[in-house]
Amino acid sequence: MAYLCGSKIEKILIYPLGGISKFSSAFNISILKEFFILVFGPVFQILAWCLLIHIFPDKEKMISMYHFGIFFFNLLPIYPLDGGKLICLFFQLFVSYIGAYFFTFLFGYLLVFCFLYFYFVSFSFNVLFIAVFLFIKLTSEVFRVPYYYERFLLERYLNCYHFRKSKIIHSMDQFQRGYRHLIQEGDKYYVEREYLEKKYKKC
Repeated sequence: MAYLCGSKIEKILIYPLGGISKFSSAFNISILKEFFILVFGPVFQILAWCLLIHIFPDKEKMISMYHFGIFFFNLLPIYPLDGGKLICLFFQLFVSYIGAYFFTFLFGYLLVFCFLYFYFVSFSFNVLFIAVFLFIKLTSEVFRVPYYYERFLLERYLNCYHFRKSKIIHSMDQFQRGYRHLIQEGDKYYVEREYLEKKYKKC
């Protein structure tokens, strides 16, 4: 699905209980295309489960336990799991690129602290391990956001996108996916490319 949507496939790893695909795609790809790419991961997980229980019917209970454990874990709305990326994509429909990450991480940390609460209630080390793992992954992604944002802006400067929707904003932090922008600074207005050109010429 990533290939069909114009992404570059770098590596595909197939495991007995699923697979991992590594690919690079444009940061300004349409939200609908990215949605299909993200959804195809869980769909592939279900297809793999159907195939394996058909090949190994006597192992159906064990296969189902592992597959659906991975399936539901991956759909947790915590970045960078697929569920977290879907939540971020949802926020990007309504708020700026940076704002979407802020709300996604806020939501993710709340869920991680919920896991920690259940640990103190149940004293399950499995729950503690999951909470610590998710906290580390989420925090590492927080530090990557400036890089993501810079690539997002640089793509818009280097490529000619024809977005149908437009809006007037007052700073680069208000850039939103799927929109072309008119930036207002005092009494002056700048088209998006002109504004980004000022930024990158300084560099």
